[in-house]
Amino acid sequence: MPALNIEYTEHELAAIRAAAAADGKSVKAYVHDLSVREQQRRDFVEHAVAFWASHRAEFDAAFPEDAPAA
Repeated sequence: MPALNIEYTEHELAAIRAAAAADGKSVKAYVHDLSVREQQRRDFVEHAVAFWASHRAEFDAAFPEDAPAA
């Protein structure tokens, strides 16, 4: 399985260890889950923006009082 070696300062690593412990996870599992969750968030935002762009005219027509001024 592909892997990454990531360098952190002592301060950064201490904060990551504390966050992982608070979540009841190993540092490896915590960093993995955090990076995957961030990518999922970015994908969601990208799709939400695309959905809004493709349906904005419908929303503006249905709610003209909420449509931005031209």
